[in-house]
Amino acid sequence: MLAEIYKETEERMEKAVGVYIQELNGIRTGRANPTLVEQLPIEYYGTLTPLQELAGISVPESRSLLIRPYDPSSLKNIEKAILKSDLGLTPNNDGENIRLVLPTPTEERRKDLVKIVGVKAEDARIAIRNIRRDSIRDLREFEDEKLITEDDLHRGEERVQEITDDFIKKIDDLCKRKENEIMEV
Repeated sequence: MLAEIYKETEERMEKAVGVYIQELNGIRTGRANPTLVEQLPIEYYGTLTPLQELAGISVPESRSLLIRPYDPSSLKNIEKAILKSDLGLTPNNDGENIRLVLPTPTEERRKDLVKIVGVKAEDARIAIRNIRRDSIRDLREFEDEKLITEDDLHRGEERVQEITDDFIKKIDDLCKRKENEIMEV
């Protein structure tokens, strides 16, 4: 019973870390990375479709992305979606491919991005702590229902806290790594 709670806690926390990683991948650092545009929704025959399903995305140079649509008719829609997005990039369309050149962010912009990374890290920590709270509440309910002893409850709370500390450390490490990447000139 306790093992199930630990397992569920870890699984939910893994998902929270996964969401944070996805959010970090969407933050532009000045270095080209296909994850920047992979999930960009594109209008394709009346359906919003992620860009990665409509085109091949490669990094020909450290500061540019090359998008090669599988269907040439989707080129205009991809270009429109990039312009409408909050990426702040201007697509260069050569009739077959779209090239995105990522400008070097200014010092002020990099500092703003570091703040955004910090806010997203705090959101992820809050999600982790909410999961901890739910798990401890479950443990207490088990103890109230006499399914576990008081000693099991205390051991369970300590174990859930250890799991929480591990995941908070993962978030902190990811945050620090992304901040260093952003501040790199």
